[in-house]
Amino acid sequence: MDRIISLLLSAVAVILGIVVHESAHALAAYLLGDSTARSRGRFSLNPLNHIDPFGTVVLPLLLMLAGGPVFAYAKPVPVYLGNLKNPKRDEVLVAIAGPVSNILLAAVAAALYGMLRPALLAGALSFQLASLLASFFITALLTNLSLAFFNLIPLPPLDGSTIIVPFLKGDALRIYRRIQAYAMPILIVVLYLLPSFTGIDLIGIYFDITVYPLANWMLSFVLG
Repeated sequence: MDRIISLLLSAVAVILGIVVHESAHALAAYLLGDSTARSRGRFSLNPLNHIDPFGTVVLPLLLMLAGGPVFAYAKPVPVYLGNLKNPKRDEVLVAIAGPVSNILLAAVAAALYGMLRPALLAGALSFQLASLLASFFITALLTNLSLAFFNLIPLPPLDGSTIIVPFLKGDALRIYRRIQAYAMPILIVVLYLLPSFTGIDLIGIYFDITVYPLANWMLSFVLG
């Protein structure tokens, strides 16, 4: 039963994080001059407007069953660069809006977690309900920070690839374009094969210096 509850909390946190992430892309594009995503219903908190049947549902379930790292993706947000006020700059701003929204959502989860202690001490919540809420807020905190920093990895289709391209010139850009063609195999190697055969977990190391320190700082801040 505890395992089922944990999976349900994780699923809700992932879907919420993805919906906010994609809506942030759509909102940023709209504010910067491109209303395409908004006109197609992508600036919405309705999960059905963002869910990709395979990337948001089937893939994470298969990864959970496989016992490896779990990641998911939604339908791409349509953005027409020609509609943006400053295409080169605004493309980066639209891309970074997603990870930033997840960091802000993580901060909200941490703040709500911090509010549980006085509510519990005041008798406003039962211990069972407080425990369930605490589990969800911690799950949402870690899930959103993981989504944010995972998406900042500079490989397509992740946001980091869009963010890094404007800063590359000449040979560096040409080499990066060639690497992009092998993005998915690279992710599979880094996520699964490398840890399995060498014990080197690059994503785990990356999260150890990004996700977990920031999560601990947020919790320390709200708990005083």
